[in-house]
Amino acid sequence: MAGEKTEKATPKRKQEERKKGNVLMSREVNVIFSLLTIFFALRIMGPGIYTSLQQYIREYFSMGSWVEAIGQAELSNYFINGCILFATTALPLLLVTSVGIIIITMAQTRMLFATKAFEFKGDRLNPISGFKKMFSMRGVVELLKSILKISILGYIIYGELKKALPSIPRLMDMTASKAAAFTGSLILSIVWKAGAIFVILAAADYFYQWWEFEKNLRMSKQEIKDEYKETEGDPQIKSRQRARREQAARQRMMANVPNADVVIRNPTHYAVALQYDTEKHQAPIVVAKGMDHLALRIIQVARENEVYIMENRPLARSLFEEVELDREVPESFYQTIAEVLAFVYNLREKEGKPKSKALKETNH
Repeated sequence: MAGEKTEKATPKRKQEERKKGNVLMSREVNVIFSLLTIFFALRIMGPGIYTSLQQYIREYFSMGSWVEAIGQAELSNYFINGCILFATTALPLLLVTSVGIIIITMAQTRMLFATKAFEFKGDRLNPISGFKKMFSMRGVVELLKSILKISILGYIIYGELKKALPSIPRLMDMTASKAAAFTGSLILSIVWKAGAIFVILAAADYFYQWWEFEKNLRMSKQEIKDEYKETEGDPQIKSRQRARREQAARQRMMANVPNADVVIRNPTHYAVALQYDTEKHQAPIVVAKGMDHLALRIIQVARENEVYIMENRPLARSLFEEVELDREVPESFYQTIAEVLAFVYNLREKEGKPKSKALKETNH
């Protein structure tokens, strides 16, 4: 069917969708990258964060033994200390995670910032559209992905806790640092295993998003034709414009035939008109050329204007194929054309005419 969208999207269509903010992007890739980023950052900065927290906890608990009253000045100091604690512990993790999300998002969208994506759209507030999205194919896929991720994560956590269960009662006999190290090791083990599986899921989701993105951008053959007409113009109009340009070029060319010194023909298939003006050009130039019907027209105009016509089949065909209109003849033709022009000039001299049309115009 003509309206069926079976064709790949054109570059123009993709560019238009990109301006609207519709680009290929997998949220699963963003989620797994951000999670791995924050856990790796926590592993690197963990010892420093633990030391800072331990120091502040000891300091504040010790205050209970000597602080009797808290005034406005003390509250201000405690607030400042709390801000410093946040800046040295949580803030670096937040910054690292934010930068990681920005980098992976920009990498997927190729540095896209589409203002049209922020424009107000009334259909976003339409509850019917929301229900349609919930029960669409995309909604079902997202639901299945969430169930799969929760199931995998639950299975991994269950397996790790089952292995660590015999050691959990011993935490009561451990110091705080050893208990924290044990807990951190357990969490990292869960993260490593879950992360490896989620990376595979993110890769699968990326390919699914690519397939859905390309599918949604497909175009019908009629849409491609309409786009071509829009960008390149209607082929029929372009054909008529090209025909008019060719006709105008032929008229200008035919107007140059009366000024030619000689027309070389073969005998009816090809015709090439040459003119040699020593004051303007270093070599003869092709002022007109044509084949078949156009060649006969050139010969007719030449006869009407008393331009000498010579039959030289190989020369006529070579000039027609190798020399462009209004261009000087190549050096390889010099000797042959010099003999032709010398013969024409001798005829003109015998008839009492100027050697060339250019000289004739100068004399006038």
